[in-house]
Amino acid sequence: MSDGARVRLDRWLWAARFFKTRALAAAAIGGGKVEVGGARAKRAKLLAVGDRLRIRRGPFEYIVVVRALSEHRGPPGAAAALYVEDAEGKRLREHLAEQLRVAPSLRYEGKGRPTKRERRAIEKLRGE
Repeated sequence: MSDGARVRLDRWLWAARFFKTRALAAAAIGGGKVEVGGARAKRAKLLAVGDRLRIRRGPFEYIVVVRALSEHRGPPGAAAALYVEDAEGKRLREHLAEQLRVAPSLRYEGKGRPTKRERRAIEKLRGE
């Protein structure tokens, strides 16, 4: 970890384990899913310690402050030391995760292939 230098945004997101590959990090940045200081950033943006990031991954949003810089991907414990997460953002994300866990998954009736249970019910109706 280097504290005096600056690191590219895509490399830091990869090193901090927000994305599995730099290509995925670059795609998210290009798609506007990552903001630095409240503004959309480019993947070559140089991060400094203290920068505030907003990262959207699927339905979840992470709000973090850069605590340390690294260009190298390390173990998860070292990656977690690179940033500190906003308490309010973490609480909202956990609440959303709980809502998604409790909510029933939507299945569009009459669309696509029937499930095994539905197929058996159809066969029973047909007398097969």
